[in-house]
Amino acid sequence: MDAEPEKRSEPAADGGPTPDALLHTGAEGDVSAEDLVLASGRELTEENLRWARERLATEGRAAIERELP
Repeated sequence: MDAEPEKRSEPAADGGPTPDALLHTGAEGDVSAEDLVLASGRELTEENLRWARERLATEGRAAIERELP
């Protein structure tokens, strides 16, 4: 029995889980400070927006990837 999930390039026709290759967070596009604050589970406050802007400035889009499972 293989422990690795089957890799497919299209969604499972049987309604099974979506293959990893098709999953994405949307981080391919622009990420706003608001996006990062919400992804981190924080409230939209000026302090949190400031934190997010600083983090985006240093880490770029990778910042949101670290917040999402």
